[in-house]
Amino acid sequence: MLTAKAEEIDRIIGLEVGADDYLTKPFSPRELVARVRAMLRRPRHTSGTSGVPDIPPPYQAGDLVIDYGQHTVTLAGREVSFTPLEFNLLATLANHPGMVFTRAHLLEQVWGINYFGDDHVLDVHIAHVRKKLNDDSASPQYIETVRGVGYRFIRKRA
Repeated sequence: MLTAKAEEIDRIIGLEVGADDYLTKPFSPRELVARVRAMLRRPRHTSGTSGVPDIPPPYQAGDLVIDYGQHTVTLAGREVSFTPLEFNLLATLANHPGMVFTRAHLLEQVWGINYFGDDHVLDVHIAHVRKKLNDDSASPQYIETVRGVGYRFIRKRA
């Protein structure tokens, strides 16, 4: 998002409505180019030499099904709409249930190694994912906050 609105609340609203980054005017053209290049360097995972993505099988945790190949999330039999970034955030956490991801690690995994911006964008997107999953942060079923560290996907017991 490129805008003249520089107040914190404006940045938060911009990120909440789906912006991956927020740059205010006046801005340095070199900074804009650096941010665009950083986004283009985000990792793209492929396997082998065929260029075909390495897609894990669907993941199921209770009523939640994450289908990586179809890029869909189903909760209690109903498809839930996620932005690509929200899907990648949920998939990153769900691929390693029980593992605590630091904020920095999640930013690197989801936004890319050269992410340059406010790390509170992570909190905004976690809140969006939780809301879509009807996941209460006070007693979470899927995404747990590990105070002072980061987040983890709750490992479901069979």
